[in-house]
Amino acid sequence: MTREVALLLMLALAVVLVVLGMRAWRRRGRRDAGIAAPVGEAPAGAVETLHSRGLYVATTRHGDPLERLAIRGLAFRSRVAVTVTDRGVALDLTGQSRVFLDAARITDVAQATVAIDRVVERDGLVRVTWTADSGDTVDSYLRPQDLSAKALADAISAIGTPEVAAPSPTPSTTPQTPGSDA
Repeated sequence: MTREVALLLMLALAVVLVVLGMRAWRRRGRRDAGIAAPVGEAPAGAVETLHSRGLYVATTRHGDPLERLAIRGLAFRSRVAVTVTDRGVALDLTGQSRVFLDAARITDVAQATVAIDRVVERDGLVRVTWTADSGDTVDSYLRPQDLSAKALADAISAIGTPEVAAPSPTPSTTPQTPGSDA
């Protein structure tokens, strides 16, 4: 076999693989067409509690971190600015419209290690589980770069949770000294 024939075979193989990849992605897009990202702004009066920059990794079916969903605006990995407010979470992906997950949509927040093609140190990703308009439950994975994944997960978990104030001592309560049995 000559070099020219080998080159032509390799080029033909590359073209076939690209065409197959494009067909598979188009099929995935049709499969996931009923799932839409909630595009929009935070409600008026929402108070920002945290702002972070990092990477948006993927959105997957809930409980299946290796099955990427082709949701418009959330289909590809990107840089992201995450704004946590008292009413939800805004995701600003590069070149996409703002996605706002209001507190009622968010069903769980946890830390993760693996999503699609990203494996990080233990608990280095933040997994936000939310419900789409279609009723599908999905997981979106974020990789904060300017703070810890735990800090971001804690801030998102605190959405809608009223701050619990420490009880103030009543005048009839006698203060106890540490270590006493009184």
